[in-house]
Amino acid sequence: MSAIEAGKRRRRVLVLERADQIGKKILISGGGRCNFTNLHTRPDNFFSANPHFAKSALARYTPADFIRVVEKHGIAYHEKKLGQLFCDRAASEITTMLARECRDAGVQIRCNTKIKDVQKSDLFTVRTEDATFAAPSLIVASGGLSIAKIGATSFGYDLARQFGLKIVPPRPALVPLAFSGRDREAWCDLAGVAIDVIASTRRATRNKNHSTKAAFRENMLFTHRGISGPAILQISSYWDGKAPISIDLAPGRDLAAEFLAHDNRDPLSWKTLLREVLPRRFADRWLEVHPLTGNSNRVIAQAEQQVHHWEVSPEETEGYGKAEVTAGGVDTNELSAQTMEARKVPGLFFIGEVVDVTGQLGGYNFQWAWASGFCAGQAV
Repeated sequence: MSAIEAGKRRRRVLVLERADQIGKKILISGGGRCNFTNLHTRPDNFFSANPHFAKSALARYTPADFIRVVEKHGIAYHEKKLGQLFCDRAASEITTMLARECRDAGVQIRCNTKIKDVQKSDLFTVRTEDATFAAPSLIVASGGLSIAKIGATSFGYDLARQFGLKIVPPRPALVPLAFSGRDREAWCDLAGVAIDVIASTRRATRNKNHSTKAAFRENMLFTHRGISGPAILQISSYWDGKAPISIDLAPGRDLAAEFLAHDNRDPLSWKTLLREVLPRRFADRWLEVHPLTGNSNRVIAQAEQQVHHWEVSPEETEGYGKAEVTAGGVDTNELSAQTMEARKVPGLFFIGEVVDVTGQLGGYNFQWAWASGFCAGQAV
């Protein structure tokens, strides 16, 4: 996006791509169909140490702007749910589109190019394994640490530190969570079972005396190591690694009232009710771990409370290998919100995932990539 916009402005642009082809993360996204944006993109869909930083870029380049380019290239797409837009056919249509836009803007792209060294005097000098390039502006779009098997490295963070920029410590985000041994033994043979839940957790604000609650209603999926699925991927980005995660297993259901409406208050009626509300395998396991100990109103109320507020304490995340994105990155206080240029180093720009702006699940991280890239491309 930066290359395209700079090229349109008659800048001479060279893209140095470490991988053997452009857009590898695009190609594997959305199950191979690329969830390329979200119609409902708002600043609230992003988290950062500075929650206001993304507002300018997101306002300057919107989902509608990217959709116009998609439609210009005749790419068929559909809305899956919650504003998420996917290609009808293949994610490769997006990379082909971007490559054509680069070509039309006079942009050169060199793949299989590993950078050895970057220096700055009057110009930035970039040395690769077999060539040296010089330019007045350098845009870093190197991504985060997620999915090393397709080429993720710490290059962007290392370069930022080299030029004296602060880094918000990176961590895996949109990532499955792993249980400890005891919880794994209790639940992980249910791998493949999915439940509609609300997952929530408390997260600290910049004022350490206060916290806010993050909550997401989507499916939760049991895995061989813990829990995943959209609700868990979403909440993982807000989890501090310490606080428990609360899971409402029966959103919107008043189980106590439904149970007490039965004439027969025996444990079999409670089991029948849970089997109606929850997947049968999970309902049976739940009652093994949380057996009904009576039929009084108080006991039933406690049993319902357990269902609506199941507290889990994951041992860890599944790490960068399974994380869809990396949270943290170049501190936004170091950058201009309008241009993405480093305040201390004129001509040096950081865009996309390498910056401490992370979107929720559902196409938001791509929209941040397009928007931040657009702003830098308009500024060089």
